[in-house]
Parts: sequence; C-alpha cells; structure tokens
Amino acid sequence: MAKARTPILKVSKLQKAYGDHVIVSDFSMDLWPGDAVALTGRNGAGKSTILRCLVGAEAADDGTIEIDGLPLREADARVRAAMATVIDDLDFFPDLSVVEHLDLLARAYGLPDPEVAVDAILGEVLLVPQSGQLPGTLSSGQRRRLALATAFIRPRKVLVLDEPEQRLDVEGVEWLANRLKEERDQGLAIIMASHEPKLVETVSTRTIHVGGARNG
Repeated sequence: MAKARTPILKVSKLQKAYGDHVIVSDFSMDLWPGDAVALTGRNGAGKSTILRCLVGAEAADDGTIEIDGLPLREADARVRAAMATVIDDLDFFPDLSVVEHLDLLARAYGLPDPEVAVDAILGEVLLVPQSGQLPGTLSSGQRRRLALATAFIRPRKVLVLDEPEQRLDVEGVEWLANRLKEERDQGLAIIMASHEPKLVETVSTRTIHVGGARNG
C-alpha cells in the first residue's frame, strides 16, 4: 500500500511531567495509514500518558501533535472526525440504553443506514441480549465491549486504544485481534498500549518500548 505524503498522526518531541516527575520525554513517531503501533513497557512507564496526550485528554508540556496534517485541537471537528478512541472507561449517558448510545453515534456521524450498522455491531460485540439495558447494569466486560463498539460504529482514520483487551475473555481477545488486523489491512492506522502478547503479535506492524518515568 502506497504511503501518503503526510502521516495520519505525527508526534514530535512530546514531553509530559507532573511536577518534577518526568513521565514522557522526547517521544516522536509517525503513524501512516495501514500502520499499527503497539506501545509496550511496564506499568507506569508512560504509555497511557502518551495516548492521553495524543487524544487531547491531557496537554503535553512540549512537543507537537498533528492529526491528518492538522495541529491537535480537541475542539476541531476535523480532528474529532478523524480519530476514534478507547482510552478510559467511558462516561456513558446513564439514561440511554446500549442500543440508544450506538444509534446516537451512528446518526451523529451520518451513517447511511444507522439501524443496520447498530444491529451489526451489537451482534459482533455480543450485546444483543443487553441492547435495552442501561450501561450501569452491564458487567465490566460488557462495558468494555460497549466502549469498543462506540469506536467501531463511527468513521475513523486513526484508532487510539489503551489496553483494549482489559476485561475481555480469551474469545473476546481473539475477536478483537482479528477485527483490528482486518481494519489495519484496509488502511486504518492504529496506536495502542497493550500487555497482551497475542494482540500485539496479531495486530502490530511495529512496537515501541516506552521507558520508565524519572525525576527531572
């Protein structure tokens, strides 16, 4: 697959510290369509901090981040349209059912046949029996599947995932690995942090080992 002239995600010299505690130092990478980068390293090494900076959930102290050639600004509709994320347990609307959450997203992003799309993703994440339930009544594994469904239901050029295998059973991890590999092969760019070797081996085209935090 021919690479675009501009990477879908470009990170240059990213830095993040909390007081004197340096979490991320001089992190740079380019992510192209069809790439899947896995961030590896021990807990506390800075993987989640990098991802939170990439999606605008935290502000970097220094460095630049570009999405599809645009400076990262979370309020920019073009940036939001390009990126789908699962980095935390989502704050679902407490009064909207599973199916209503997905239907809202499908219509907000202008899918041509939202009902068909919602039915398909509900079946894929095995939440058809729970489609009428409120998020607060779901098990932790079911909430993780719903979070993944909210990313898969919408258009995206880059997918950012923080330990997406959390609370999934063996079959769930296998489904996720195959789903991500298929989307990567179709040109989706993926960056994820993961401790699951099966997921990293199946999905990633390259890995980046993130070192530990240190005092500044």
